[in-house]
Amino acid sequence: MSETTAATVTASYALAVLQATEAGTSAPVAWTSPTDRLLYPEMRAVWDSVLSGRGAGPHTGIHVGDGLRPDNLHILGHIVLTSASLADAADAAQRYHRLVSQAGTVTLRRHRDISRICYRPDVGPGEMHPQQIEAVLAGMVRAARWVAGDGWAPLAVSFAHGRVGPAEPYTRILGCDVTFGASMNAITVRNEDLDRRRALHDPALNAVHRAYAERLLVRLAPTAATISSRVEQWLRRAPLQGVGAGSPARELGLSPRALRRALHAEGTSWRLLLDRARHSRTKQLLDTTSLPLDRIARVAGLSDAPALVRAFKRWEGMPPGAYRNRQHASPRHSTASPNAIGTVPSTATEAVGLRPRPTNSV
Repeated sequence: MSETTAATVTASYALAVLQATEAGTSAPVAWTSPTDRLLYPEMRAVWDSVLSGRGAGPHTGIHVGDGLRPDNLHILGHIVLTSASLADAADAAQRYHRLVSQAGTVTLRRHRDISRICYRPDVGPGEMHPQQIEAVLAGMVRAARWVAGDGWAPLAVSFAHGRVGPAEPYTRILGCDVTFGASMNAITVRNEDLDRRRALHDPALNAVHRAYAERLLVRLAPTAATISSRVEQWLRRAPLQGVGAGSPARELGLSPRALRRALHAEGTSWRLLLDRARHSRTKQLLDTTSLPLDRIARVAGLSDAPALVRAFKRWEGMPPGAYRNRQHASPRHSTASPNAIGTVPSTATEAVGLRPRPTNSV
């Protein structure tokens, strides 16, 4: 997968973008949890839809950012709300921004009197609308006002892209000088503003939010494994009766639709991986138990013994009974217990009350 395809964006932020225009307020969504995630191409499609919809304009990005609520940033929004200072909030944005979006990176650069909170897109050139970047920086200004008060404003805001609309809305919403065509996307802040402590602050509540964010980071941590290999690993230990793509998607922090798109990008599909898992589970039970075919079918997630026979002929070119007879006649089975369950996941067998049967039961 490309980095662009691998990057994901949380559904809570996607919904805020989708509802930014009149056309999006009643648009149907496929997400069921704020922690569901969209692959970046899906997020780009959301922006395409919003920017071409009714009520959209060149300043849609800064309006999206200025209208953000804490829940739109999920756990990051709650960490910012309970931060002791803008410095703590900026530190949280630097560490936890990828929980909102993996399409860009936030960094805090401190100097003697001022600091810059910078945003760098991590997707390919031209893959972000200017309004997407403007939404991120305007959103950070809005989040800073949750801590410093509605009257707070940064010293300056700069964008690396050219201006896409009249200047007045930028300066009015952001409350400062705004430049375009700069070397970086950045919010410039006075250090005295950054380090000023809030009069009232609950560090214990902030710690609870950060602990939850750390757990989410572990789930989101990039690994060398592909999405398909992680789904295969999940299927190896899961009961297969009635299983759907929603279960592994939740474990991977994706929506079912995003999971299917990710698998498609890797040249496979949920249906193919599930079929392979059923094949493997069936062979495992035929090799290591004497369970009747109707019960093996249930563990493999198939409806009945005839369905198992049809599937097994497709997989192995022979009926399961012939396969079992051949396997049990081979030398490697001569000392094995005919009732051994082997490595079949215990959750799979316990879920349907399976117990090995005597060898003459098949």
